[in-house]
Amino acid sequence: MKFLIINGPNLNLLGQREPGIYGKGTYADLCALIRDYAREKGAQAEFFQSNHEGAIIDAIHAAQGVYDAIVINPGAYTHYSYAILDALKAVDVPAYEVHISHIDRREPFRAVSVTAPACVGQLYGLGFEGYLRAMDHFLEGGK
Repeated sequence: MKFLIINGPNLNLLGQREPGIYGKGTYADLCALIRDYAREKGAQAEFFQSNHEGAIIDAIHAAQGVYDAIVINPGAYTHYSYAILDALKAVDVPAYEVHISHIDRREPFRAVSVTAPACVGQLYGLGFEGYLRAMDHFLEGGK
């Protein structure tokens, strides 16, 4: 199985960005964890991070026919990007939405995801582990 892991705005600053919310692990730590986990499971993971909505949409479009599944943390775009929602719905690649923090315990606007309806599931509040659990969904035969 081949995964595309998409991370949105400010996730490149993990480790320095609000460590009380996101932890002290860096973006490189996150990628290494996911890459190692995928390898252990006989899968592959490739990574894309951008602070630009259009670049994320282009990555979703390019996933068609290349990846078996997308694990996406749209960052703040979660709460207002109908364009990312439409991109996820437009491709025949299932996606799972993840968030490192408890989006339901933060500012009220963060509890609403406009992108989740295009995904087969959503996990939040599990830290980096959420990415692995999303991968497990697909590795265990989920669509």
